[in-house]
Amino acid sequence: MTEYYLESGYTSLNKKNEELCGDKVESIYQDGKMTFVLADGMGSGVKANILATLTSKILCTMVSNEIDMTDCIETILGSLPVCKERGVAYSTFTVVHVDTFGKGCLIEFDNPQAILMRDGKCLDLPRTESKILGKTVYNTELNLRENDVIVMFSDGVIHAGIGMNLNFGWDREEVKEHLECIISPTMSARCVACELATACNQLYHNLPGDDTTVAALKLRKNMRADLMVGLPVNKESDSVCVANFLSHDGKKIVCGGTSSQIVARYLGTEVSASLDFPDPRVPPIGFINGIDLVTEGVLTLRRLLELSEAYLSPKDLTPKYFTAKDGASELAQILLEDATIIDFYIGQGVNEAHNGLPIDITMKLKLVESIAHNLKKLGKHVTLHYV
Repeated sequence: MTEYYLESGYTSLNKKNEELCGDKVESIYQDGKMTFVLADGMGSGVKANILATLTSKILCTMVSNEIDMTDCIETILGSLPVCKERGVAYSTFTVVHVDTFGKGCLIEFDNPQAILMRDGKCLDLPRTESKILGKTVYNTELNLRENDVIVMFSDGVIHAGIGMNLNFGWDREEVKEHLECIISPTMSARCVACELATACNQLYHNLPGDDTTVAALKLRKNMRADLMVGLPVNKESDSVCVANFLSHDGKKIVCGGTSSQIVARYLGTEVSASLDFPDPRVPPIGFINGIDLVTEGVLTLRRLLELSEAYLSPKDLTPKYFTAKDGASELAQILLEDATIIDFYIGQGVNEAHNGLPIDITMKLKLVESIAHNLKKLGKHVTLHYV
């Protein structure tokens, strides 16, 4: 049985004129299993946000600890504040609890039915109905395959376009057709969620009539990337550092002119530079035989940090895949979208080429550590090696 990587992501749209979203997503990775919860609080604004936040946090904690669903729902009903206007405490939810082999369960209460994407097609998951404390809850046993994606969403998705582009909103079959048209097997879970949320925002004419959240979980193979930036403290360590950097399979990336020279010398080759300048903010890339990507250092990393901040935001609707050919965009595609295991080899030596420039080793270290921090937030397995 093959063990896989569990990748998750979501995008949320606030209802127009609301500062807080009434939907909430929580996730916990514990003991080789991921628990992923999408909750939709009744109404909108502050009240809905409180209901959704409590529901998602309680469910995520309890389900991840394998507590029976009856006890989970009883705890939620006893914990949610009662709305003075409606006299009820109410939040819908969808929960996925799955291990790295794709085995697990899906639990749904009053949210639109989740969709399974497999081999480019959208499928309905078989559901078993049960009654828990008078509530109708649907259970699905999961047996996911490589590259399967579970797409979950709040009812803001199927309400999209009501009274605007569409008379009765976007029904589930139309959502499935749209997903089959726009989603490719290489897209990350975060990319899938963003693409569908963007389509909803367009149907709402950028003025969502309801809180709208799309969350996705994908089962995929691990992919490794190693990145070398900066030169070692001791010049005698150059060969050892490069040998360690090249010792694993996976994508190989070198950032910085001096680092590139060190790697090229070790490989017995030379660095060549591109004459293309696709983004004036980012210096051109270079080429070394045997290395997947060669970029400039500080300016490229600074731009990569900006891209990672936008990628992390659940409210950002810019595409989560990167097709531009500048060094920062190519780096972003590998590190943010493709790789799951990332090792940084960070040289702490002083670079004489930076004498007289507003660049020091502290600046570079902070940039790399900030990027690594953002990658960890995405659930990547990140290791920093200081040399």
